[in-house]
Amino acid sequence: MNKNPTFKYSITTTVIFLLVLWCVKSAEQIFGFSFRELGVKPGDVSGLLGIAFAPLIHASYEHLISNTLPLLILGSVLFYGYPKSSNITVAIIWFFSGLGVWLFARDSYHVGASGLTHGIFFYLLITSILRRDKRSIALMMIAFFMYGGMVLSILPREQHISFEYHLFGAIAGIVCAALFYKWDPKLERKKYEWENESEPDEPIGNWRLEEEEEEDLIGDEWKR
Repeated sequence: MNKNPTFKYSITTTVIFLLVLWCVKSAEQIFGFSFRELGVKPGDVSGLLGIAFAPLIHASYEHLISNTLPLLILGSVLFYGYPKSSNITVAIIWFFSGLGVWLFARDSYHVGASGLTHGIFFYLLITSILRRDKRSIALMMIAFFMYGGMVLSILPREQHISFEYHLFGAIAGIVCAALFYKWDPKLERKKYEWENESEPDEPIGNWRLEEEEEEDLIGDEWKR
């Protein structure tokens, strides 16, 4: 990862991943087969493959579309704001969200990149709280303004939505924030020209001493 990425670089990285997702879904449509069985199947040994492949697979185009914009925005913000910790954060969220689903989720095939989106969102949220610098807070505000509803979507709402992927993605994101929030240096505060101006030639202490001497002279003249 580039240590000083531009926002264009961060967007490009995220777009490449999104193109992979769309190519996978298009391949299903064009060749008439389904990658559904490569999703996470809880408790099934063959379902362990889903830990690696499930985020690349989506149940429908509507499912993929619902994840595309969050991935674009949150992924770009993550890679731009936290270049040193972004790669390992994505890897941990990817792996442990799938593992959590395999261990504890309902008996069904779980697919989709929503575990990633929730993990990244909670990483941005918790990191901003721990760092408390202007840049982290600004990035968190962008994420929260766009997708603050993810705080509630880690709870069960609809039968066909894998809230388990959301939940374990969020947990992985929180753990990553606690581990890596110090990895990326804070931006140095900008110094303005007036802050660099040299101090007056005459020290304040000397000026005060001369002022007191003048007052003493006036006092002596008054006595006369």
